[in-house]
Amino acid sequence: MKKDLKQIQPSRRSFLMGSSALAAAGWIAGTTGAFVLKPEWAHAAGPIKMGIATDITGAIAAGGNSCWQTAQLAVKQINDSGGIMGRPIELILEDTASDPGVAVGNVRRLIQKHKVDVVFGGITSAMREAIKNPIVKRGKTLYLYPQLYEGQECTPHLYCTGPTPFQQCSDLIPYLIKQGNKRFAMPSANYLWPQLLNKWTRRIIEENGGEVVLEEYFPLDQVEYSATVGKIKSEKVDHVFLTIIPPGLGPFGKQLYESGWQNEGGTISCVYYDENSPYYVEPYALEGTYSCLDFFHSVDDAFSKQLTADYNAMWKDTKFFFTAGAAATGMYRGIKLYEQGVIKTNGDLKREAVSEALDNISVAQGPGGPYKTVPGTGHCAMNMYIAQNKGGDWNIIQSAEMVPPEECA
Repeated sequence: MKKDLKQIQPSRRSFLMGSSALAAAGWIAGTTGAFVLKPEWAHAAGPIKMGIATDITGAIAAGGNSCWQTAQLAVKQINDSGGIMGRPIELILEDTASDPGVAVGNVRRLIQKHKVDVVFGGITSAMREAIKNPIVKRGKTLYLYPQLYEGQECTPHLYCTGPTPFQQCSDLIPYLIKQGNKRFAMPSANYLWPQLLNKWTRRIIEENGGEVVLEEYFPLDQVEYSATVGKIKSEKVDHVFLTIIPPGLGPFGKQLYESGWQNEGGTISCVYYDENSPYYVEPYALEGTYSCLDFFHSVDDAFSKQLTADYNAMWKDTKFFFTAGAAATGMYRGIKLYEQGVIKTNGDLKREAVSEALDNISVAQGPGGPYKTVPGTGHCAMNMYIAQNKGGDWNIIQSAEMVPPEECA
């Protein structure tokens, strides 16, 4: 039975209806729309205030919901262990609603009204671009961006804790070409992430003996792709490197599948596909696709398995899983990095002090394995995994340890 994607994407109304459940868990609804989760114990200096800005509603809400749930898990673990340097963490959640225009006002409230010490969040690069100035430049607040992205973000006091193009594609593209995929198509959403990622990926394809025969960009809400699908078939494309995002993703996947192209041997990769992807695209369109991320549920790592189990135990009835493409891993990684940064400053929360401390930190255990910030880059080295979807599961077929970000050096 096919899933109705409209039923799974939370609306603003459904979020507000769920406020009673948040209240039962200790969240307090603010007059501005934010939700606040106060710690169970106090400190004379007050709590450390973490702002979470992510998509609770909108087209990519499945990612945002897994991110804020991950933030609550990470903060609970820290608070249950005595906080950071003896101080508890208070969480303030604002919905960015998959809409940069809405997000800017909400993020300003985190800075101006709630006076948070740090902000975590943003999923799309368009969202990061919209909110980074209110946070970093005007708000003079530390910002940790948890999502995989297109690279080239070298803003001071902004740390990226998700994978970069080099980490995702430097091994994936050669692997795909070795499997016989020589002719590539790049159907893409028309914004920063696909544009820059495709530029980088095209170079890797050509350096490894492949060819890009089609590169097209579409509005995010495009629903008609028959002409592009026709070109994919007529140009005898072997592989589709896909960077369309919701809400256009579902229609594209359906139309490409119904063309019979996959049954004729065509393959697809999408480097944000993960265990939450069935909320965006039908399972039949996921079958056989490739992805490359810093974590999958199939990673054979004891800490990662325990972390996933802890998340599932905390959110027993959730529809939104702890995943990498949804930036949950980057969210967890970022909060734990911030914890280590504040410890390194001996409790000094000033942006300049924590930012300097974050520049060189190693963490032995994390989602997918250990990770570390690479000095002078604002990015992390981390383990990476190439996987293929089979029957709804992501089977890991290749891995690499502590892959450098190759950014901002």
